[in-house]
Amino acid sequence: MTDNRETFWKRLEGINAGMLGCAPDWRLVPMTHYPDRQAGVLWFITAEGVDLEQSVRNGAQKAVHAVGDGDGQLYARIEGQLELSNDRAKLDEVWNAVASSWFENGERQEDARLLKLTISEAEVWTTTGRLGFFYEIAKAKVTGAEPDMGEHFKVSFA
Repeated sequence: MTDNRETFWKRLEGINAGMLGCAPDWRLVPMTHYPDRQAGVLWFITAEGVDLEQSVRNGAQKAVHAVGDGDGQLYARIEGQLELSNDRAKLDEVWNAVASSWFENGERQEDARLLKLTISEAEVWTTTGRLGFFYEIAKAKVTGAEPDMGEHFKVSFA
């Protein structure tokens, strides 16, 4: 049997961003994530004053991060608790050129904030990608059999 948690993390490696939102308004916005497999966490860099930062300023909130890769090999809805983190060492660790492009002169500023999504559950759909999809559709048309569209599973991190 496939280790679903391992499949989730391995497929997530190839995806750099998704749509993140949290209570109370659930407005999803594009965000780059930085996975921490050992901790079961996704890290995000944002700025003070943006909607997500304001939503968790007074404490953790339920959140969802939706991801999908361009080749269609992974689609996932990742749920958990989103909170602000004051871990400056972690911010140093995940800071990179992508993050710096959102800040003036590409430099990390005092308003840079680190968000931590502690994952509780993920619902995952995996496929063999576009070519595999077209093969399965063609095979189904020829044989009349139902196409194999991949796996669908849930992973609990609680």
